[in-house]
Amino acid sequence: MNTSLHAVLPGRPAEERRAALRALLASGRAFVAPGVTDAAGIRLVEEAGFGCAYLTGAGLANAQYGLPDIGLLSQREVVDHVRRLADATDLPLIVDADTGYGGSLSVMRTVRQLIDAGAAAVQLEDQVLNKRCGHFDEHQLVSAEEMAGKIEAAVAARGDSRLVLIARTDARGVLGLDEAIARARAYAAAGADVIFVEAPRTVEEMRVIATELAGVPLLANIVEGGKTPELSLAELEELGFTVALFANYLMRSMLHAGRAALAHLARAGETRSRADALLPWADRQRLFSLAGYTELEQRFTAGREGA
Repeated sequence: MNTSLHAVLPGRPAEERRAALRALLASGRAFVAPGVTDAAGIRLVEEAGFGCAYLTGAGLANAQYGLPDIGLLSQREVVDHVRRLADATDLPLIVDADTGYGGSLSVMRTVRQLIDAGAAAVQLEDQVLNKRCGHFDEHQLVSAEEMAGKIEAAVAARGDSRLVLIARTDARGVLGLDEAIARARAYAAAGADVIFVEAPRTVEEMRVIATELAGVPLLANIVEGGKTPELSLAELEELGFTVALFANYLMRSMLHAGRAALAHLARAGETRSRADALLPWADRQRLFSLAGYTELEQRFTAGREGA
């Protein structure tokens, strides 16, 4: 088999991942960023052929901590999880860093730690520290000037790392679309590479956003059952969006399948009649590179036992 170490252990340099994400943004074509909450999910995203993955803050709170998306996770918890995910894949990882966990100095520390953890992009938003999911109600915002300062701090902190900075505004639901667009322009001027206007309510609002912010890479967040129209990648590209974020589609699909699986087990007391609904044993081992690890172990230990 002669497996190389790199083929088994993901180890693509972080600068290459950031360059790959920037190439996607510069390609002129829209692309999907599937959301993930764990290493198994990011392996599935990689296997499916996507060019990047998105660590969803809401999904991380839900799946790893059993918490709602109301700003309860700490900087350290997120950074530690990013390191785990980056170690499990060669894909560029976009990280939802909420508000940056404080003011400008906290943002700088967050950016430096996420760079060290292997992030390819960091997303920051203009809510106050006790943030809420963008598709909830009753958001509170910092001023546009404060948020622009935080973006400038993030730009300074990233240095020459080529980290992509994504600026999100939740102003649409608080102050209206015009203010959201005005903030978006200010955040782009402060140095954000990608702009994310959260939760537009109609296709026409999305068209206005794309027109008013033409020339800036734009992210659209498709939340099934949320406030934004559930458009396809092709429809988003036609409107002028670059990144199609499906942040919690994978997690919710897995939760739905898990609920059905456990209901069957509770009812039937067995799993063999539902075997066709399981990932096959061999596929599971292949997903986590068992054969490659085994071959490497044999290569490095052969002839040494009992020496």
